Amino acid sequence: MSLLKRSAVLLITIVMALSSSSLAFSQEKVIAGEYYNLSDYEKLAGKKIGKYSEAPMLADLVKQGKLPPVEQRIPKNPLVVTPVEEVGQYGGTWRRAWLGLSDQWGPNKICVEHLLMFDKSGTKVLPNIAESWNVSRDARVYTFKIREGIKWSDGTPLTTDDVMFWYEDVILNKELTPNVPLWLTSGGKTCEIEKVDTYTFRVKFAQPSPLFLINICKQGGNAFFLPKHYMKQFHPKYTSKEEIEKKAKEAGFQFWYQLFDARGMNSNAWLQNPQLPVLYPWRAASSPTATTMILERNPYYWKVDPAGNQLPYIDKIAQALLENREMIVMKAISGEIDMQMRHMSLSDYTLLMENRAKGGYRVLQWKQGVGADVMICLNQNVKDPVLRKLFEDRRFRQALSIAINREEINQLVYLGLGEPRQCSLISGVAFYDPEWEKMWAEYDPKRASEILDKMGLNKKDKEGFRLRPDGKTLTLTITFPSGVFGAWSDVLEMVEKYWKAIGVKVALQPVERSLYVTRCNAGDLEIGVWNFDRNAAVMSDPGRLLGTVTDGPWAPLYGQWYSTGGKGGEEPKGDIKKIYDLWDKVTVTADENQRDRYFKEIINLHKRNIWMIGTVGELPQPVVVKNNFRNVPEGLVWDDTLRAPKNARPEQFFFKQ
Repeated sequence: MSLLKRSAVLLITIVMALSSSSLAFSQEKVIAGEYYNLSDYEKLAGKKIGKYSEAPMLADLVKQGKLPPVEQRIPKNPLVVTPVEEVGQYGGTWRRAWLGLSDQWGPNKICVEHLLMFDKSGTKVLPNIAESWNVSRDARVYTFKIREGIKWSDGTPLTTDDVMFWYEDVILNKELTPNVPLWLTSGGKTCEIEKVDTYTFRVKFAQPSPLFLINICKQGGNAFFLPKHYMKQFHPKYTSKEEIEKKAKEAGFQFWYQLFDARGMNSNAWLQNPQLPVLYPWRAASSPTATTMILERNPYYWKVDPAGNQLPYIDKIAQALLENREMIVMKAISGEIDMQMRHMSLSDYTLLMENRAKGGYRVLQWKQGVGADVMICLNQNVKDPVLRKLFEDRRFRQALSIAINREEINQLVYLGLGEPRQCSLISGVAFYDPEWEKMWAEYDPKRASEILDKMGLNKKDKEGFRLRPDGKTLTLTITFPSGVFGAWSDVLEMVEKYWKAIGVKVALQPVERSLYVTRCNAGDLEIGVWNFDRNAAVMSDPGRLLGTVTDGPWAPLYGQWYSTGGKGGEEPKGDIKKIYDLWDKVTVTADENQRDRYFKEIINLHKRNIWMIGTVGELPQPVVVKNNFRNVPEGLVWDDTLRAPKNARPEQFFFKQ
């Protein structure tokens, strides 16, 4: 194992007590960059937070009578964020860049708040909007207490009425939610949510749901909460359906529920609709199609620092709308970006390092929770019947895998900083399997050709390419999103060369990201490409292994079948069906040891079948940070499950004067 690999090892185990009353802190002192309930922080720190302070721009609004005093805007028990370096200073505009609404996860992962949060590494669950919780011994009943006095960005109190609105009027409404998300089900039945009091609610499952807490940590920002006082104007239970449908048509929608979705339910809604009240540190203040989209501080944000300063420190975020990833990199090296990791690729590392002095920035290295930067997915639901038969034959996938020279890719594309490996979980996380990492990952084009010959693919056309069983040239089309992830096109050009060497013709098809996702969802690709991410806490987000995350389309229609309870997609068979059966057992097994055994069986099925072909993984993630931009942690884990950079606690970033 290389030095880089050893340094990148992340020791992650999901620790969840099934019978807990609230989060217990065993630390002897507070940890920089972490979350604490006020009482827990004061106990650990041995000091009281006597009063609260606010940003000058908010203090001016208080003086003008446009805002209540800060003490009235902060909840009774605020969350304390311990700074990474030091207590910050107010003010400034954070300059970053994005590619528009198709790039929504850039601002989302900076701002979105959840009922609960992972700690920085994903090892345990921390309080967030909920200050405490209880779990029954059988993992069927979960009771949560939200912070008393927490408010939406328009000053309206957050209560369990907002929870019940989300559950009764959205989740249980078939027009708004045709298929209840799996994380809200157990044993095929939707959970029940009941109001206990103004700040307490209870979730009940028909069968044990032992993964519920960690599932909460990775949900979108509207999970459990929608502002009832605002959203009821778009719901026919509270407003005339005729009136709503009129508004829908005026807005260009055919049905009322499309308007409801756009105004507050979907993950883009807060960016598209500045009127939507949020619980985030910043809120939208301009159109997402603007040349520069502005996010401004939420005056009712509910977190403070150890000095009692209301967060965030930074007044605004200015997101420059650019056409492609390369333009973002150019903007960074010219010194026009204050902090950004999204769209910074290892292929840019040399360029970024060479321009540090000129751009006035430093380059941090975070740790990617990515088992393969380029994950090649042979669509098991491909529509071409000849290709489907080939793709379903594991020998074909094995041959393609060992035809790839991963070490050469690592040296030429990734500067030798990655690990040549199969599409498997990264070292150091729960369920890491070194055998899986090496499975069918050795470079052996001679053996690859022999396997294809034995499959009957030994006839060739006049150009030397193999013929399919129907006599046509064996051509594989690899479709991938263009201009998003830096090294992918370079890697795929090398894969094209390697597969050509064994007689397989390849057509590379770059498409715009949103079109790529649409085609993935339709099962309309031969071979798709994404990265094998979500490694940090895999049980909380097994979508890559289940094929339910269709941007990596190894089994998109099977994944849809499973996600919809058989109402959509295509029913699987064989080993893929076994995966879903095993996962069903994982989700209802309270016994941790037995649950782990079921999950390891899922991994063994992937080892055997190699549905997803890996290339190079365990890469460092470059992060561009201006020299005066502070409280950004070193060596953080970059992983979708942890909502990076949210695990860096962006609300405590600041400009050093």
